[in-house]
Amino acid sequence: MALFITEECINCDICEPECPNAAISQGEDIYVINPDQCTECVGHYETSQCVEVCPVDCILADPNCQETPDELLKKYQKLIKHATAA
Repeated sequence: MALFITEECINCDICEPECPNAAISQGEDIYVINPDQCTECVGHYETSQCVEVCPVDCILADPNCQETPDELLKKYQKLIKHATAA
């Protein structure tokens, strides 16, 4: 399942550069995660890097975007294939 950032975000700028899929960006008020690009770091790392570095623990699993580890791996493979084709 993709992750999302709650309203507790303090805009510390730490999570955005940690995302290997460039899924995190500055939103209108807080950082946001694009669920189409978020693989919870599957394919890159053992754990979600944004969750690891967040000082306020405001990055949670998105209940509206539930995906299995296999689905996350397929999304990762699709993103990598698209990136290398560009």
